[in-house]
Amino acid sequence: MPLWQPGCWHMRLCASVWQNSIWKESEHMIRRSGNKTGTAAVLAAIVIGANGLLGTFPAGAAQTAVIEDGRVPLYSKPAGSYVRTPIASGVTVYKNDKATLDASNTSEGYVMVKYTGSVGKIKVQITKSGSETYTYDLNNSGVYEVFPLSEGNGSYQVKVFENIQGNQYSQAFSQSVDASITNTFGPFLYPNQYVNFNSASAAVKKGAEISAGATDQLGVVSAVYNYVVTNLTYDTAKASSVQSGYLPNVDVVLAQKKGICFDYAALMTAMLRSQDIPTKLVVGYTGNLYHAWINVYLDGQGWVDNIIYFDGNSWKLMDPTFASSANQSKEIMQYIGNGANYKAKYSY
Repeated sequence: MPLWQPGCWHMRLCASVWQNSIWKESEHMIRRSGNKTGTAAVLAAIVIGANGLLGTFPAGAAQTAVIEDGRVPLYSKPAGSYVRTPIASGVTVYKNDKATLDASNTSEGYVMVKYTGSVGKIKVQITKSGSETYTYDLNNSGVYEVFPLSEGNGSYQVKVFENIQGNQYSQAFSQSVDASITNTFGPFLYPNQYVNFNSASAAVKKGAEISAGATDQLGVVSAVYNYVVTNLTYDTAKASSVQSGYLPNVDVVLAQKKGICFDYAALMTAMLRSQDIPTKLVVGYTGNLYHAWINVYLDGQGWVDNIIYFDGNSWKLMDPTFASSANQSKEIMQYIGNGANYKAKYSY
């Protein structure tokens, strides 16, 4: 609503008096200084402020202002690679005799958990209030593992469970954590249990090698995509025998040049994250199939969900498994290019 309406004569009068007083004071400032150029910016700011509030300039006033051009955020490609290393800093720690939670770096978008009990089969559940529950297997060797806070800012509940028998578990640890993530891309740049790599990883080195000629994010994404779909084949034997709790080893997948959908997505995600491109490993459904694919964040585009390949006219869905195993057939590529065929459930 404007500051005054036609019926509010007293407000118009007060506003007019106030505007004239500002204008006269600014003119007085210029006369006193004798430096018209030096006070022009001050005068312009006062005039703009008065005009924005009151809606009019004094008659004959020069309507000038200094307006800076907006900056365009640009991707700064790392020299070689840029790998972030999760740290159990020990600043914010919760523990009992069964488990330890290091929540020192929630601002970076991750927590670290280790099991210190004696049971062989362990589960971790991480739940943000009102969101999906993420369930992970946890090693029983007393070594920290990294888990992303994929759902963003908010209150999380972290629980550790010990197996009793079959699919029955007993809660061994529980702690709530309030996360205020300052590095919003952190959950999708750091390595974690599902996308596990470090600066010495062969996948990181290969990612740097194949991206060396790229000058922007799209060039890196295209290089990684093309390498994976050209050099990897789908491992049908592994797909028929893989067990629950399987975690990709990106260096093994790279060396063997084959894998299941989870392997494809994890390898590409590791390569892209090490090139400083925020990347989500997404698990969900393609029709009735439980599947994995990736999303990336591109400057000027935002999150490109299910899509990272651009053919000059339109974005194509980047599902490396189907693109590779179908040898990029027209029918499969059309299916891949239709985002409606993909329903995301979890992001890692």
